[in-house]
Amino acid sequence: MSYEMIALMMFAGMVFLMLTGQRVFAMIGAVAAASALSLYGNASAELPFNAAFKLFSWHALLTLPLFVYMGHMLSKSGIAEELYQMMHVWFGKLSGGLALGTILLMVIISAINGLSVAGLAIGSAIALPEMLRRGYDKVLITGVVQGGSTLGILLPPSVVMVLFAVIARQPVSDLWLAGVFPGLIMAVIFAIYVYVRVKLNPSLAPKLSEDELAMPLRQKLLLLRAGIIPIVIFMLMIGLFITGYTSLLESAAVGAASATVAAAIKGRLSLALLNETARETMSITALFMWVILGALAFSSVFDGIGAVRAIENVFIHNWELSPWAVIILMQLSFILMGMFLDDTAMLVIVAPLYIPLVARLDLGIDHQMIWFGILYTMTCQIAYISPPFGYNLFLMRGLAPKEITLVDIYKSIWPFVIMIMLTIALLMIFPQIATWLPNYVRNG
Repeated sequence: MSYEMIALMMFAGMVFLMLTGQRVFAMIGAVAAASALSLYGNASAELPFNAAFKLFSWHALLTLPLFVYMGHMLSKSGIAEELYQMMHVWFGKLSGGLALGTILLMVIISAINGLSVAGLAIGSAIALPEMLRRGYDKVLITGVVQGGSTLGILLPPSVVMVLFAVIARQPVSDLWLAGVFPGLIMAVIFAIYVYVRVKLNPSLAPKLSEDELAMPLRQKLLLLRAGIIPIVIFMLMIGLFITGYTSLLESAAVGAASATVAAAIKGRLSLALLNETARETMSITALFMWVILGALAFSSVFDGIGAVRAIENVFIHNWELSPWAVIILMQLSFILMGMFLDDTAMLVIVAPLYIPLVARLDLGIDHQMIWFGILYTMTCQIAYISPPFGYNLFLMRGLAPKEITLVDIYKSIWPFVIMIMLTIALLMIFPQIATWLPNYVRNG
């Protein structure tokens, strides 16, 4: 059997096993183990050990539990809820002000959490009931919460980018910096869409009552003080890192410690809260570690048989595709996979195939792998919200108020999928959107 056929069987076997619905890391590991034993016999026993020691040497992974802990602590202590109340009052006078405030809330929650799940949970539990009570269109606001929640994997400290950085062996700090402008541009596009829709059809977002609009300035300032804590924590954490006072790991520790101190100052820190936050942090961290371990083992076998070189020959030499045509094909495959797989499964599938190939393409882009990492992360946003199997769609169904149906959820998301695709197109036309800030920080 040729090495190309072995690579094809490994890839097909992994996809097939993932369709069974079992845990991603187990399916990847099973294919890697079976392939290694078949190809190398007993000598392949070294493979998982080598992958494990390689995993333990990546210090960027130490930031993962700290950032996850910080986000859960701020969310479960109620500090994120106060942030929404602040947005509610200060944006209430604008057309669609609560929906616009919710998008800004999602940006801030993204900047303190790094996961889309936290933004979705907070938006579903706090923002949706509040906007429904005020007569906002349920399809519009459902899309706002789902679309806004995806910003959590694009803005720093994105956990998905940590996973990509480890597998692609790129500096996670560069990836985080590269995601800032694309994430903010996407948030602005979302906000413009909401504002224009409400201007054209004011019935979608009724204005606040006179009593709410007439709130005294002193009370508004008190709400501003209550909601400012997450912003201060984020600015402290990122500011110390960018100015060079702390390393990435130390900044993550500052964020986790600050979140704990903030919960204590609010009088909400308890053993029960610490226990719940620690359990969820360890659960997410362990899952990511197992996935990376399985991916490393799979990549070792896949690359060892020369599969990457074979794919390069097919794309570049046999099909005579230009480097940009290869990138576009990759993006189309991402979008297709995103309708059926989550971000972790997508990365594990494409990492052995695409990452080495992108490194060999001559696109004329500075920090090409960093730029490609942002492209991948933005496509993950589509994976989260695309029917039929988008992860956030099912989470929203479980978290949203009962008056929001699955049909409403599916109807609400298509404008945001299109806007994410538009931002991806902008990034492909103007790569500097992602590469300028890492270059500036590194050289400035």
